Amino acid sequence: MGRTYKQLSLEERCEIARLSAGGSSIRQIAAALDRPPSTISRELNRNSGVQVGYKPSYAQQQMRARRWTGSRLEREPGLRRAVLERLGRGWSPEQVAGRLAREHGRKVISYESIYRFIYAQLTRTSDFSWRRYLPRGKSKRGRRGKRGGSPASFIEGRVSLDLRPVEVADRKTPGHWEADLMMFSKYGQQILAVHERTSRLLLGVPLASKLASGVAHHLVRLFEVLPQPIRQTVTFDNGTEFASHLALQSLLIKT
Repeated sequence: MGRTYKQLSLEERCEIARLSAGGSSIRQIAAALDRPPSTISRELNRNSGVQVGYKPSYAQQQMRARRWTGSRLEREPGLRRAVLERLGRGWSPEQVAGRLAREHGRKVISYESIYRFIYAQLTRTSDFSWRRYLPRGKSKRGRRGKRGGSPASFIEGRVSLDLRPVEVADRKTPGHWEADLMMFSKYGQQILAVHERTSRLLLGVPLASKLASGVAHHLVRLFEVLPQPIRQTVTFDNGTEFASHLALQSLLIKT
């Protein structure tokens, strides 16, 4: 049987970049990562940009682009128009999937596939206008802090953006994330989305509630499976749904 090829992780790509920049040979890098030299050679050859050389974020983007085969919404323009038209009117993915199933007498597409399609567009294009298909409760967010002072002043352990390390501001160092809550204005639904600034990796999970304790629980679940080097900091807005952000300190993540 042929040998199974295991994809390099983002953590391994960061290590390849560090060792390569330090002058290590392909064989030395392979030994450090316990990988065949051919894997390291292929990685450097395939994922090095002409202008930037080998960068973990560029390599990760190239890998995602090669693996993307397209969803049904990519392959079927008619279905895509039907889905996006309803999302544009404020429907949730669950409602769109349910209505299409009733109209056709069978399941046409799952709501999970619709979420994945939108997330894929956000990640692949970095065009955050795709968020318009996940309507947010902007009116509610706009009323924060009008009475009794800003809610941010009551969030324990809050750190001003001005006091964050410089590496959080640029996109050169992996491991720095931003978190946001995308809320459906009409249906009381929300999605917790976290975005890694260097690789542009976007993760998301639907929430039944925006209570701070529940949001913190899901944040811990999202980050605990990631390697420590790529979960260094998380930046939040001043919403009280992130008031329990200190729960991430159990994973050694700064907030």
